Amino acid sequence: MLERYPDGLDGPRFMQKNTPDHYPDWITRAEVAKEGGTVTHVVCDDTATLVYLADQACLTLHRWLSRTDRAAGPDHPDRLVFDLDPAPAPEGSDGAPEETFAPVREAAGILRELLDELGLPAAPMTTGSRGLHLVVPLDGRHGFDEVHRFARDVAEFAEAEHPDRLTTAARRRDRGDRLYLDVQRNAYAQTVVAPYTVRALPGAPVAVPLSWEQVADPGVHARRWTIADAADQARTDPWAALPGRGRALGPAQRRLAGLKG
Repeated sequence: MLERYPDGLDGPRFMQKNTPDHYPDWITRAEVAKEGGTVTHVVCDDTATLVYLADQACLTLHRWLSRTDRAAGPDHPDRLVFDLDPAPAPEGSDGAPEETFAPVREAAGILRELLDELGLPAAPMTTGSRGLHLVVPLDGRHGFDEVHRFARDVAEFAEAEHPDRLTTAARRRDRGDRLYLDVQRNAYAQTVVAPYTVRALPGAPVAVPLSWEQVADPGVHARRWTIADAADQARTDPWAALPGRGRALGPAQRRLAGLKG
């Protein structure tokens, strides 16, 4: 899904899912089902397509959690994502991202420990906006509904263990100052920002993968990297320790049931 600003940052923004007919034939496309029909997304799988999308005033790229080059197809995600969304900055503060990232850092540690108990390696990534994504590679055997249910079960368990710090409440007014564990992005046709995509915010912050050592650094926050230095982060391969193959959910589901007693 393309986030476009054809008249610049001060002009209107719109989100584009369907690929226009005038896009070149050499751009890969993927047709997927939607209620009442289909939608044809761009597949940005080479440098030329990325350059073309930039020329179309596409600033931020949002991607599905599944792939088109797998036998199971786009109905079976190979990523599970927990979106750690902090509460707004306290009234009277300047709203700097550093102020709201401390609870994100804490929540990431809590969730990482839980996922380790479930046998699921997770990799952190800044959103380039306010929060952090924890990305869990999957083997693609499970459909979106099952993955979504499992993510919700994990989030609800974490909330029950830390009710004063974490919440799964969808309504903002019900969250208070607790961090929101958002798992809605694991549903069919939902998207997340792509790694190294630029955000339409002051300084042009970039969503970047992190190592866990970087998450623990008090100087790191969601907008720490920008287009000025994000390439340097990319050269470090912060997800190098992540296993090459995704995990099945069956063992993790049984372990979670055991933790619940």
